[in-house]
Amino acid sequence: MHMPTLNWQAVDWSILGPALVAGLLVLITHVPLGQQVLRKGIVFIDLAIAQIAGLGVIAADALGWEPQGWAVQAAAVLAAMAGAGLLTWMERRWPDIQEALIGALFVVASCVGILLLAGNPHGGEHLKDLLVGQILWVSGGQLWAMAALSAVVAAVWLGLGTRLGQAGFYLLFALAVTASVQLVGVYLVFSSLIMPALAVRHAPPRWRMPLAWGAGALAYALGLVASAVLDWPSGAVVVVAMALVCGATSACVRRPPDAAAMSSH
Repeated sequence: MHMPTLNWQAVDWSILGPALVAGLLVLITHVPLGQQVLRKGIVFIDLAIAQIAGLGVIAADALGWEPQGWAVQAAAVLAAMAGAGLLTWMERRWPDIQEALIGALFVVASCVGILLLAGNPHGGEHLKDLLVGQILWVSGGQLWAMAALSAVVAAVWLGLGTRLGQAGFYLLFALAVTASVQLVGVYLVFSSLIMPALAVRHAPPRWRMPLAWGAGALAYALGLVASAVLDWPSGAVVVVAMALVCGATSACVRRPPDAAAMSSH
């Protein structure tokens, strides 16, 4: 087996720095939303809405719109909002099979996206960018836009929280995911939402948020450095780093099996 060559000179923070900032901005909104998603037991909602937002981007691209233009952003937002509205209606209509319907919606949106890209000679590359992302190539304009959106989403969530109701939660969620999926890709969006939430589920309530943010930030930093040193795809490496860091965090904060029994005596 060929061992990868380590190139420490490739660690260039003029490139990795903005990518790390992008990851931290995603975590600002996805950590609290992820904990709510985990409590609701609808972990595939992120994948579904991210894929639907991506479908909006693909549809806009198929129409020949400018990739970074406002029309594409509007298409992504409208697609995600429509997905959020559909999920709200399905939860009210069929609450007992909500998770299965979310999974089905993800698969349908993925396949429609593939069909729209079928006649595009660069379709495979577009699909890869949507799933894995291009975190190393984020622009300053994207970061400022994401920072403003993250501030709005975080303020609404901290101010209203569960008082948003189902429709409000889905709409806020769709808004956050629409921006982040274009910044870091579907896989990293899902990882940022679910893995930190899983890692701290047994931690004391007041420590869950800071521990989740810390684990996510460490994973982004380690993943980006490792991807530069190994010359591997950044998005995929960060996802693996997220799994390792969050797994280690979960092992450290896990309650002993007999803790509950001991406290009852």
